[in-house]
Amino acid sequence: MSSVIRAVADTAGLRSSMTGSRYRTGALRQFSTRTIPLRNASALRVQSRRKIMDVRYISQSLAPSPANDAHKKAIEQISGDVRRFYERKEKFRINHGSTNSTRNNAKGKNIINIGGLSHVLEVNTATQTALVEPNVPMDRLVEETLKYGLVPPVVMEFPGITVGGGYAGTSGESSSFRHGFFNRTIKRVEMILADGQVITCSETERPDLFHGAAGAVGSMGVTTLVELQLQPARRYVETTYHPVSGMPDAIKKIQELTEDSSIDYVDGIMFSKDRGAIITGHLTDSSDAPVQRFSHAWDPWFYMHVDSHTQSRSSTPPRFAIPLAEYLFRYDRGGFWVGASAFKYFSTPFNKFTRWFLDDFLHTRMMYTALHAAGMPPNYIVQDLALPYSTATQFVDYTDSYFGIYPLWLCPLKQSPIPTMHPHKEEYEADGKTLKPLLNIGLWGYGKQHDLVKANVSLERKLKQLGGMKWLYAQTYYSEDEFWEMYDRKWYDGLRDKYGATSLPSVYEKVKAAPKGEEEGLSLMRKTLKIWPISGFYGIWKAIQSKSYLAARASTWKDFDRMVKEKEA
Repeated sequence: MSSVIRAVADTAGLRSSMTGSRYRTGALRQFSTRTIPLRNASALRVQSRRKIMDVRYISQSLAPSPANDAHKKAIEQISGDVRRFYERKEKFRINHGSTNSTRNNAKGKNIINIGGLSHVLEVNTATQTALVEPNVPMDRLVEETLKYGLVPPVVMEFPGITVGGGYAGTSGESSSFRHGFFNRTIKRVEMILADGQVITCSETERPDLFHGAAGAVGSMGVTTLVELQLQPARRYVETTYHPVSGMPDAIKKIQELTEDSSIDYVDGIMFSKDRGAIITGHLTDSSDAPVQRFSHAWDPWFYMHVDSHTQSRSSTPPRFAIPLAEYLFRYDRGGFWVGASAFKYFSTPFNKFTRWFLDDFLHTRMMYTALHAAGMPPNYIVQDLALPYSTATQFVDYTDSYFGIYPLWLCPLKQSPIPTMHPHKEEYEADGKTLKPLLNIGLWGYGKQHDLVKANVSLERKLKQLGGMKWLYAQTYYSEDEFWEMYDRKWYDGLRDKYGATSLPSVYEKVKAAPKGEEEGLSLMRKTLKIWPISGFYGIWKAIQSKSYLAARASTWKDFDRMVKEKEA
């Protein structure tokens, strides 16, 4: 392992700049928020600073550097703006600059922009931790930590998902059967409360807020910095594709494999009701399996690679050595398999040549940008659901008959302590203390139903009937009473009252579906842009304008394994 650290450090030109075990990174970027005029703003700033200085928070311990100084300045500015909204008794929303949610983006005049908080401020190899601003995306985070031979234990598969989004939302990935949701790998959080006060929360300091804000979609405060736990990186994830013959077989295989302490990653794909694969990964520095990549335009999409190698069951499941970062972002190209829907939408041939030719458009950043501009097709479902193992097969029977959507993604999840805003089910193992795991089922694709509202309402009812819950990145069609039947409202409202967050939009206000009549007030231009295929071309145009494709092109994580090889040679 030390050879990997030395190799990458040399390649990055960092060895000569190492001082002890702590390193700092991040370039100074311009930061901006909307300033709200206030008659007694000067006096209010003094009052706000006095209150903030009474509380210790993470930024106060940062050593002087351009990035750290910029962070401190940004925190002062944001906290002042938040305080002014609080004094005016006005609710506001946060603009992060990017999103992987399928809900409507924050719009309106009461917006605070925190898009500039996008730096890794510090990586500490002694404690194996990193101080990270909330808008650092997964690919930039991994690129930075790999320089020191470290990697986050839970990494969201889409490179553009941010650290703050992982904390405020629900992020369960293939390592979550062991580590839990992404927020369970966070040690401390710096947050601006709704009254402008800057505080720190952790397992020992305001633990109720530390756990309660996770999954609460920013309804408790504004996250400005997190201390993230890291673990030693390895060169490869030795990946095995285990064919299964249906959901009962898949669940049995998942239960068996998640008990194996040598396995670091587990997820699965159901290609049909009767055929799928459970995929396991083991971190290693060497492997005799063939090396396989998925990041270049000529590489296969991951799910298609799994499909082609599990068409028939053999005595020896196929194995591949996937470079670590390639594994972590294996679903980026094609967005799992959602990218295939774009070919169907435009009636375009779906083959190796067209995937290669259109590769820039088929990374998740570009697809999300296009989706938000174009809007969701009327019969397209994008939902993540969590169910007990005991009812997961019944749920797939329902989706098979009602939607007919395949593939489906399967991901075993270690539950968070209850109460929580994450999906949960209060069922315990034989010890009476350990919560039973849940199974995340990803349902993404064109369904049989053309009434999107009706389809989602049916889905939510069936999910509730089977003891499941949905991710809140997508809009919810539950009534407010139905929504709070699934969550502990007394606990949630109590936290909001305690930390003065009632001036922020509540979680239900953020995730509820737009009223049915909302489109009636749209201009003729906006209505035209919702017509097929105009909406699709408009989405592509906006995606090109965003230049999101440049982020994928600029990724250096693709070269990590090559850099190690060159140093070893």
